[in-house]
Amino acid sequence: MFDQQLANTQFWLKKSLSDMSQNEWEAICDGCGKCCLNTFIDSEDEDEFTATDQLREGEQLIFTNIVCQYLDNNTCGCSEYENRQMLVPSCVKLTKENLKDIFFMPQSCSYRRLHEGRGLASWHPLLNNGDKTKMHELGISVKDKTVKDCDVKLDDFDLYIAEWPTKDAD
Repeated sequence: MFDQQLANTQFWLKKSLSDMSQNEWEAICDGCGKCCLNTFIDSEDEDEFTATDQLREGEQLIFTNIVCQYLDNNTCGCSEYENRQMLVPSCVKLTKENLKDIFFMPQSCSYRRLHEGRGLASWHPLLNNGDKTKMHELGISVKDKTVKDCDVKLDDFDLYIAEWPTKDAD
């Protein structure tokens, strides 16, 4: 829920992500839904796959337009937000502690933008009275671009590779 009073303080200009309260931290999320996209790492060394918290030389993060079954395509929000990690164990919860490993988030992610010193984008809901319209119009969000993971065969995963999640605006 958008908090106009909180937005009016422009806390993101005065505080680092690590100094933000929980309410401020949650407000930084632009609600684009890209974190719900399935991704995979394309590696030159196909035989040696291990879990990672960073991309290694020769690896590339590949986005698809496949989303978690719990993503609401209209709002770009999780219909099971409170239970998401229990229902989907691979769902990564971005926290102040794992922010340093943010490579898996798209360039347009507001947490990533602030972490990298790029500031909030002009389309961010905090800068638009809580409205996501500008974000949707610029094609930043997942709205109307996805297919649910439960509707895709695992063998067909590579047919859903998408470039649009890597795009940012301003």
